[in-house]
Amino acid sequence: MDARLQRRIQRYGWDKASAYYDRFWERQLTPARLRLLDLAAPGSGERVLDLACGTGAVTFPAAEAAGPDGWVVGTDLSERMIRSVRQEAVKRGLAHVEFKRQDAERIEFPDASFDLVLCSLGLMYVADPLESLREMKRVLKPGGRAVASVWGARKNCGWAEIFPIVDARVESEVCPLFFRLGGGKALHEAFAAAGFGSIQAERLSTILEYDAAEGAIGAAFAGGPVALAYSRFDESTRQSAHAEYLASIERFRSGSGFRIPGEFVICRGSNGGTRPL
Repeated sequence: MDARLQRRIQRYGWDKASAYYDRFWERQLTPARLRLLDLAAPGSGERVLDLACGTGAVTFPAAEAAGPDGWVVGTDLSERMIRSVRQEAVKRGLAHVEFKRQDAERIEFPDASFDLVLCSLGLMYVADPLESLREMKRVLKPGGRAVASVWGARKNCGWAEIFPIVDARVESEVCPLFFRLGGGKALHEAFAAAGFGSIQAERLSTILEYDAAEGAIGAAFAGGPVALAYSRFDESTRQSAHAEYLASIERFRSGSGFRIPGEFVICRGSNGGTRPL
């Protein structure tokens, strides 16, 4: 699809989702975020870039690890995400953190600016993930490292029927690309094609727990990648889509809630140099 159109969809879609994202996804995505941070191991005094930073769930822990002698930048296409996370940084008194609205394929920093680049569940949405990885490598210092996570194989993500359900009602332009890096060795191979070395990739299986149908519906429609398409639904369309989605996850029902399987792929690579992984 047209790259400019994809960027517009992501920008305005995540503007729509920003008010709901933490409410419906913070707990469910914690295992993937913690593992990404474990592999990244941000250190005191480091310069860190967090691409597709969203609500700062990775940016802020990285900033705490880097400390006041470090420098941490979060970027995102969504202006609403950036405004919100800037306010949160002020509340936390983090003077060594800043946020910018930027495209992950066009990182607006000089070569060799950072010790560490992170991208937590963002590469699925960029028009050209390989170009984004090349940009990540470009802004890394020699010996620096990059760590990225994506959703895993479609067959291992029990919520994946959300895409055809939405696409049957309005074209979302998300489904064709969402799982492209999650299958096989795709993410590992993309890191290699971008020129990274010492690549380490792993899969992480998890369970997305929701206490009630409201949470499962909110995460799938209002707080996630189809939020822009969902915003165009009238009330009757929303009700029919909700019912179809609940039917698709019925096999994961647990009492009044749901335990939906999910999978992530997390990959780490080095920009040469001598720093060990």
